[in-house]
Amino acid sequence: MLKLVVPTWAGLMLAVFALHAAEPIKPAQFEKLHALIKPQAHEEKYMQIPWLTSLWEARQQAAKEGKPILLWEMDGHPLGCV
Repeated sequence: MLKLVVPTWAGLMLAVFALHAAEPIKPAQFEKLHALIKPQAHEEKYMQIPWLTSLWEARQQAAKEGKPILLWEMDGHPLGCV
C-alpha cells in the first residue's frame, strides 16, 4: 500500500506545481520581471572593451603595449548545436 501512496502523492505535488507554473504573467508583473532580469549598464562593462577577433593582432598589440592577452575561447558549434 505504501508503494502506491508515495508515487501518487509525488504525482499530485508535481501536478500542483505544473498548474501553478502555467499561470500567465500579468502585464504589470511582466514589466517588473523584465526590469529585474534585464542586464543593467554596470553589468555589461565587458562590452566597453575593444575586443580583437584576431589572435595575431592581439599578440602584436600586447607586445607593443607590454600587456598580457586574455583569450576567451569556446569549443563547439557557436549556436550550441553539438
